[in-house]
Amino acid sequence: MRVNRAWLGLAVLMLPTLLVAMDMTALLLALPRLSADLGAGNVQQLWISDSYGLMVAGLVITMGTLGDRIGRRRLLMTGAAAFVVLSVAAAFAVSPLMLIVVRALLGVAGATLAPSTLALITNMFRDERQRGKAIAIWATCQFTGGALGPVLAGLLLQHFWWGSVFLAAVPAMLVLLLAGPVLLPEFRSDRAGRPDPASAALSLVAVLLLIYGVKQLAVGSAPAGPAVALVVGAAVGLLFVRRQLRLPAPLLDLRLLRNRPFTAVLVALVFAGIAMAGTGLLVTQYLQSVLGHSPLTSALLFAPMGLGVAVGTLTAPALARRMRHTTAIAGGLTASALGGLLLTGVRATSGLPLVMTGIAVLALGTGPLFALGTGLVVGSVPAERAGSAASMSETGNYFGGSLGFALLGVLAAVVYRDRMHGTSDSLAGAIAAGRHLPAGQRAELLHSAREAFTASLHVIGVVAAVIFAGLAVLTLAMRPATRATHAPALRDYESTRS
Repeated sequence: MRVNRAWLGLAVLMLPTLLVAMDMTALLLALPRLSADLGAGNVQQLWISDSYGLMVAGLVITMGTLGDRIGRRRLLMTGAAAFVVLSVAAAFAVSPLMLIVVRALLGVAGATLAPSTLALITNMFRDERQRGKAIAIWATCQFTGGALGPVLAGLLLQHFWWGSVFLAAVPAMLVLLLAGPVLLPEFRSDRAGRPDPASAALSLVAVLLLIYGVKQLAVGSAPAGPAVALVVGAAVGLLFVRRQLRLPAPLLDLRLLRNRPFTAVLVALVFAGIAMAGTGLLVTQYLQSVLGHSPLTSALLFAPMGLGVAVGTLTAPALARRMRHTTAIAGGLTASALGGLLLTGVRATSGLPLVMTGIAVLALGTGPLFALGTGLVVGSVPAERAGSAASMSETGNYFGGSLGFALLGVLAAVVYRDRMHGTSDSLAGAIAAGRHLPAGQRAELLHSAREAFTASLHVIGVVAAVIFAGLAVLTLAMRPATRATHAPALRDYESTRS
């Protein structure tokens, strides 16, 4: 493929990458207005916000491998066409149930896009340096989209109705549908096996139950239901793993985990996702409930986190030319650890400059991991398995984010309740209770609650710093990402097929 055409194709691939990430976060600001218009209850609001992400996470494994088998461009075009139709349907939904169903179907379409775009990049850029730069740009769009989603939603909601948040994706997807067949190559594996509905069903059920259980624990629901979901999800996941190891042409080739750098990067992606999601959860609440900023202003103030990742991913290829990939990744993770420690200096009354600096440094340091690490994941396997490798990378990100919200969210809640001596379960609850108290008591309660929440932010900052420092050590212990690591992976793969 000619170089100029490849870069034009990359520009086209950035559109779905950006939009899938934006769709994950843009609905947060639109949810109150659309819930009022449609009459959605609390449970319905939860499913409206979660159904998209759950389906993306549950199907990304299936879609990544399906693209290897039926053609990555074909799957991408099919998903984009469905995304256009479903976005219009979501914008004009007339009931909460209709919107929940359409959002779930949008998640199915969205699951086709991320692994297809990343796998196609490996076909379009054979030169290792160019591929690294292209993956860095891809990662930049992914994380920038997540940061810009609430900002775009806030701007649209100032001038249009809530449906405009969904319609924003339509023009970009139409450009992809028109330009994709001209600029993007088709690729399918010659070793593609027959479809395996049983494996697809097992993977979907396992991921949905695990992420649902984690999310329900994060929102503080009764523990029995989420615990059952986690146990059943783990059992189904074990059945999925056993089936994949026995099949000659598995849906997800777990033999790829024999490659040590591949596995180490996947572990790093999961734990970095935990640290970033937990930190983001606490910082966004701090901006709104402690400092008192509006949702739109908080989204703008929180943008340095997404933009920090974007800058870090864009500069990663330049770092890789001056040092080993593992050194660049470990150095970035060390910077992220320092960013987490900066959050321990935030105060309840005057912490805005420090919190913005902290999240920017923390996010900036993760850039080499997301750019160079993702490149290592897809570059360590044969080209015909790039879709499967990409889906594993994406699943790691989703799991990390969900675990971060749950585990670090619960830890923050425990710290908060301890500082409040059990008199309040949450800062939001303290604010609501303060409305019914005399002015003096209300001021005292809110001061204590904000100090307690700030203390929980300090703890999460320390935990994030420990996670990033540990990942830096893990990365340095990993073998360098050189061509010598690719050949054994290829030989292992071929030997399992013979």
